[in-house]
Amino acid sequence: MAVTQWQKNLAMRFTMSRIFLVPLIVAAMWPNTLAWNIVAATLFILGSTTDYFDGYYARKYGSVSNFGKFMDPIADKILVTSTLAMLLSLGKIDAWMVIIILARDNFIGGIRSVAAADQIIIDAKPAGKWKTAMQMVAIPIVIIGNIDPYVPYLDKVGYGVLWVSVILSITSGIEYYVGYLKSKKSS
Repeated sequence: MAVTQWQKNLAMRFTMSRIFLVPLIVAAMWPNTLAWNIVAATLFILGSTTDYFDGYYARKYGSVSNFGKFMDPIADKILVTSTLAMLLSLGKIDAWMVIIILARDNFIGGIRSVAAADQIIIDAKPAGKWKTAMQMVAIPIVIIGNIDPYVPYLDKVGYGVLWVSVILSITSGIEYYVGYLKSKKSS
């Protein structure tokens, strides 16, 4: 069966949809009411799930590309950092969380750039994958916030899970750095 151009572009459409959802998520968060927060959290979850589908369809239709490999983590970062910035402005999270996550992402980006220049490929590390999973679970919970008496302490659970992702951010940053140093020595 021949793969159509539409099928070949499907993975990139999923990747770009994460970026296009960001203004909608931010706008839904702005009123900071339960109803709008549920809308924002739903849109964030929808955007998060596209991360799975872009990789799945890229492999399925043989449309894995360097541009897609480049854009996928950028789309993730735009989705996560924009949402974290709104949560920070709404007073739902601490500045240190955002600083650590952004610093880690910039640090990893720098290591990847240097590794690429040295023609070294550093595989994704388990802590980085867990960090992303924790963020994708915690952020929608923190967006929704406190919904007592229906689900007491939901906001506290989301906040705690987000701190776990911050710790995993530090761990994965160290793993990437050590992975680069080991790859550099063996090349």
